[in-house]
This record gives sequence, structure tokens and C-alpha cells, in this order.
Amino acid sequence: MSSDIYTKKVRYNRKVEEDGGEWEEREVDIYESADVIRDDGTDIQSQEEGPQTQNHPPVHRKSFRGAALCLAVLCLLMAAGIIVLSTVHILVTLEKNDLEKKLNNLSHRYNQSQHLIKQLQVTKEKELQSRIDNLTKSYNELQDKMSDTSVTNSQLQDEIKQLKDKIQGKLCPERWKRFGCSCYFKSTEKKSWYQNRKDCENRGSDLVIIKSKEEQKMVSELSKNAESWIGLWTEQQHSGGTNQWKWLDGSTLRQE
Repeated sequence: MSSDIYTKKVRYNRKVEEDGGEWEEREVDIYESADVIRDDGTDIQSQEEGPQTQNHPPVHRKSFRGAALCLAVLCLLMAAGIIVLSTVHILVTLEKNDLEKKLNNLSHRYNQSQHLIKQLQVTKEKELQSRIDNLTKSYNELQDKMSDTSVTNSQLQDEIKQLKDKIQGKLCPERWKRFGCSCYFKSTEKKSWYQNRKDCENRGSDLVIIKSKEEQKMVSELSKNAESWIGLWTEQQHSGGTNQWKWLDGSTLRQE
């Protein structure tokens, strides 16, 4: 497409410093094309509108190229920024998904651990309770056995005592009375303490030594409130001392 070129003269004033700062007037020719390019990069075609033709301000091509270059650089920077932001967004999203996955795995493991701990606690409690029950049962059985053993022991003691009584009853001579493990004889002859002790020694015995209240009661019943010699004697103390009663086995008489 051909374009027409028009010329027009422009007059301007310029101050010349060499001439002492005086102003001079000049006139230059400016060529202008009919196809004028706008600032936004589009061509403005000249149209005929009757007898008049639109006049547009001139635009320098160098300025347009610089603006286009800046715009291109800006677009490239924006594209690079968008790419970087998109990449960062994708990386952050992937890292977030990875963290969420790890968190879910940890939560699952934690829940499994809690479940296992509860199962172990229940199992241990059951085992301990079972042991306690078994120990309690064994203790009760031992208590029952001890009770049975005590009863059996008492029965055996009674049987042993009965057997001893029978044996001792058979071993005691005629006219002798059995009490516990000993045999007792009540003499009807009136003799002194020494004579009675000699008589007892001839019979293979000795005067009675009372060691308990039961034995004393039996001896009293045997003598029937009569006077009887027992195995109690006293030594004459010299230098004004008091007499001290002793049994024939050497033990001292205790006052109860």
C-alpha cells in the first residue's frame, strides 16, 4: 500500500549564546506521512471526509521501538514471574500433600499404637487377675489343708494321749493311781518324813513333787484331807538366817 508524504514548514525561535544570548528565527521542513502510527501500535489510515483531511501528530519510530522493546521485556518478566510462581505453587502443593500424607501415616501409626497398648493392658490385667485368682484359690486350699491338718493333729494327739493313758494305766502297779504320766501311792503307815522317803525309795519312787495346780488337787483328793508327806524339805540356815523350802529336785518353792 502506497502512502503520500506531505511537507510543511515550521518556524521556531532559538537563543544563540555565542551572539551574546540573542534570539534567532529559523524555518525547517518536516515530512509527514499520511499513514501515521498511533502510540498503541495501530495504523491510522487517512480517510477522506469531504474536502478536509485529518492531520495527526507525528510519532517517531525510535520511540515506538523502545516502547515495544520495554513492553516485550515486561511481558517476558511477567511470564517468567508467572512461571516461577507456578513452579513455587506446585512445589508447595506437593510438599503440602507429602506432609499431609506423612501426618496421616503418623496418625494411623499412633492409633495403631494406642490400640496395641490398650490390648496389652487388657491382656496384662486379665493375666494378673487370673494369677490373683489362682493364688487366692491356692491360699484357700492351703487354709483348708491346714485346718484339716490341725484337726487331724488334734485327733492324733488325743489318740496318743489315750494310748499313753492305757499304757500308763497298765504299767502302774496295783493300788497305785495314775495321773498324767506318773503313778501315785498313798501309804497308810505313819512314819517320819525320812522313813517315808526311804520306803518310797525301796518301792522305786520318791515323795511327790507338786508341779501344777491340777497335780496339787489330785494329791489333796488322794490324801483325803489327811496328813501326808510330800517331797518338800528345808535346810537349817546358820548365822540367824531364815529357812528356805525346796523340792527334792532342788527347785525352790514358789508362793502363788
